[in-house]
Amino acid sequence: MALSRYEHERTPEGARAIAVDLMDAEATAAAVREAAPDVVYHLAAQASVPEAWEHPGGTLGVNVATTLHVLEAVHAHAPGARVVAVGSGEVYGPPSSLPVDEDAPLRPQNPYAVSKASADLLAAMYADARGLDVVRVRAFNHAGPGQSDEYVVATLARQAAEELAASGDGAIRVVTGNPAPRRDFTDVRDVARAYRGLGAGDAPPGAYNVCSGSSVSVAELIEALGRGLGREIEHSVDPERVREHEVMDVRGDPTRLREATGWAPEIPLETTLADTVAWWRERLG
Repeated sequence: MALSRYEHERTPEGARAIAVDLMDAEATAAAVREAAPDVVYHLAAQASVPEAWEHPGGTLGVNVATTLHVLEAVHAHAPGARVVAVGSGEVYGPPSSLPVDEDAPLRPQNPYAVSKASADLLAAMYADARGLDVVRVRAFNHAGPGQSDEYVVATLARQAAEELAASGDGAIRVVTGNPAPRRDFTDVRDVARAYRGLGAGDAPPGAYNVCSGSSVSVAELIEALGRGLGREIEHSVDPERVREHEVMDVRGDPTRLREATGWAPEIPLETTLADTVAWWRERLG
């Protein structure tokens, strides 16, 4: 879904899309009124951490305003709809203990994370003060075919795909930022299942982590990539890619989600990496 856009498919057959700029409150309200949804999945956001550091005001403005406009539109025109407001595990910042559960304090460490924490609080307020049926998702890192190469798994996969096309049987060269931070990765197809489960309405309103419950480092991702491809990896670090204020280890606790919906991740990380490399090879020709 593109930044600040909402699309609604009315029926599986002959589906019709409504596209609207979510920064336009009136247009957002009109789209929700026309769609008359039972469930609203709000994922539109400026989601790049580097972009957020470069333009913090824009990231905060877009991510908070679009959430506000969606919630206001639902309150006015679809008050019985469930809203699945998708946020980020980045809101927790450096955890005091691992794994992080939904009762942990929010300590965002970059402008993107601040914007998502603000949107999370805004969604909670609409649940408490306006009575909306809101599920607040705190999604940890997810990856898979189709993801932008701004993100670590996708950029590794793209570099591998380019090297496979160019290097014959030689070593595959990849460049990253700091390889030490550990993150909790889930395949995007499993994440989508989690969102659908939360939108079904059986889970009580509230906050839910979407995560695997374990973490791997970038260095371990590179090792897994080499094993999957059966090739030596030559890895180097680009200082320009090293993030400021990096949180060194984060993994979430998915217990609440599992107990509410029965969800558990099914796709192993090795499959995610292989499928993402295959997608980039096809895309790059």
